[in-house]
Amino acid sequence: MLWLLENGFKGFTVFAIHNKIISENDTASKGVFAMIFKTTFCTEPAKAFGYNILHNTMTHLKDKVVLITGASSGFGEDAARLFAAQGCKLVLAARRIDRLQALAESIQQAGGEALVVPVDVTDRAEIDSMVQSTLDLYGQIDILFNNAGFGRLDWFENLDPVRDIETQVQVNLIGLMLVTRAVLPHMLERRAGHIIHMSSVAGLIAAPLYTVYSATKHGVRAFTDSLRREVMPFGIHVSGVYPGPADTEFNLHTGSASAQRKFKRITSTRLSSAYVARRVVDLARRPRRSLVLPWWFRLVGGFDALFPALVDAYLTLGFTRRHHIK
Repeated sequence: MLWLLENGFKGFTVFAIHNKIISENDTASKGVFAMIFKTTFCTEPAKAFGYNILHNTMTHLKDKVVLITGASSGFGEDAARLFAAQGCKLVLAARRIDRLQALAESIQQAGGEALVVPVDVTDRAEIDSMVQSTLDLYGQIDILFNNAGFGRLDWFENLDPVRDIETQVQVNLIGLMLVTRAVLPHMLERRAGHIIHMSSVAGLIAAPLYTVYSATKHGVRAFTDSLRREVMPFGIHVSGVYPGPADTEFNLHTGSASAQRKFKRITSTRLSSAYVARRVVDLARRPRRSLVLPWWFRLVGGFDALFPALVDAYLTLGFTRRHHIK
């Protein structure tokens, strides 16, 4: 796509110039040029990148090995059950081993297959052990669902430097990068794989109280897009998921700032964890670059990008000045 953006407009300019040179009734020349344009600027990039720009091919999930971080609750837990129902072999990773074991037992009782691996995504040794254990047992990793993360929301000056700032960055961004770094060489060797990063609409729109969390999710978004453009030629898909507010345990660990509770009234939309998980599994089935939930948050993000001064004014006058009182 980057090649298409860089070269497609050049082709469009040439096409426009060519149309001025040839006569209006020279339909044969126009037809030939249009065919060349379509072949050069539409077909060839798709072939070069091994990526079908116009059509998403369906991936059959049966027997795929799926590694899920943050699998002990929320999107990770629900996605694990759905992947298992599709016949996938699950590797469940998180810190809460008791929750993972209960989930694995539930999947196994339903006829599925699941391996439990305790991991702290800020610990490189544990990450390497997780990946190696998976490869030792299954010999491959087809899908990596990077889902581990948490958020601490408050006015920035109230956030604890270690617990609320450093740890958020370590878990949400650096941990995600380290897990990807550990899995990627295997996928490159096989010339196959799908990496799915759980981001957030906070990675599209930066709101008050979300300073650090939004910074980490913007980082995930940039990392996702950059990595996709690195590995597309090798048959590896990289996707970003950007859900809005959802009913998960995330809300239990964000802090109890009074302003935060008031801000939740503005963002009253709530997605179910099961719905987001279903869309993640569908994304694994039909790989694409991004998934924004609900879809209209993409429009909100676009409005923020085009008219940032209006969004600044709305959030400043409608929220910050009313609640950020010193």
